[in-house]
Amino acid sequence: MIDFRYHLVSLIAVFLAVALGIVIGTTQLNGPVLSNLEAQVTALQEDKRQLEDETQQLQIALDEDGAFDEAVGPTLVQDTLAGRSVVLVVGSPDVPTDVVEGVTALLGSAGATVTGSIRLAGAYSDPDTASSLQSYVTGPGRPPGVVLPETDDTGELVAALLAGVLMVPADGAAPPDPGATSSVLAGLEELELLSQDTTSVSPANFAVLLTAGGYPEDEDAAERNDALIDLVTALDARGSGAVVAGDSTSATEGGLVAAVRADAAVTSDVSTVDNVETPAGRITTVLAVAAEGRGTSGAYGTGEDTLPVPVPAP
Repeated sequence: MIDFRYHLVSLIAVFLAVALGIVIGTTQLNGPVLSNLEAQVTALQEDKRQLEDETQQLQIALDEDGAFDEAVGPTLVQDTLAGRSVVLVVGSPDVPTDVVEGVTALLGSAGATVTGSIRLAGAYSDPDTASSLQSYVTGPGRPPGVVLPETDDTGELVAALLAGVLMVPADGAAPPDPGATSSVLAGLEELELLSQDTTSVSPANFAVLLTAGGYPEDEDAAERNDALIDLVTALDARGSGAVVAGDSTSATEGGLVAAVRADAAVTSDVSTVDNVETPAGRITTVLAVAAEGRGTSGAYGTGEDTLPVPVPAP
């Protein structure tokens, strides 16, 4: 009669045989598998080094192109805005300082006078501030002589107020009173809607609104961009022209450049640039301002369906 010990010994023997088979099989396969894996790792390392070299070469070429554009920029824009004036509006906290300084310098090379720079705060386009802001703009915030449109849209009202004190009318009407400009800017600064980057700001023929990045959908992207579109539209209509210049991200969903380009009525009057973070984009921005003075608007830069750099007038 077969007892329990016999069964136990048999089971142990089976498990030992299985374990031994696994060990022997693994040992036999280890060599080829390990060699194959080592070869793949070596190939991937070589590909990585090659890609790094290519990236470095492309960056060098890009830097050289940027350096060339930086060098020839002042010559390309020379005298294209002689005797004209431009006010800068920084519409996003993500706009780098070197972009503001670069555009300012090129405008000077073009013969333009930069009359000042203001920086919009997040509260400017925040829908939650609309009610209190409307009460201020239509009441104590409006200086004598500034006419506002008959509307309940806060964005349009604030835009009209700013355009009324920042732009020299293109129709030859009297320019805004400097006291009114100072009063409006000081009032909106007190409400923490904007700040002045320069010691003084005075009315100008043209406006350049600088932007960067975009708003996520969960941060009222459409409403915030609509407020900025109202502003740039008002600046353009009041003065001799306006340009919205942003980086490549601003031309994607949630960005101001994309929002302007999506509105046919606006893009027919307001020029856009989608690569202002580059020397070439800053050159384009200045030439776009000059083109606005000739009554020509366009979408410029590197994005889809953009136009070539506007040619300076002879």
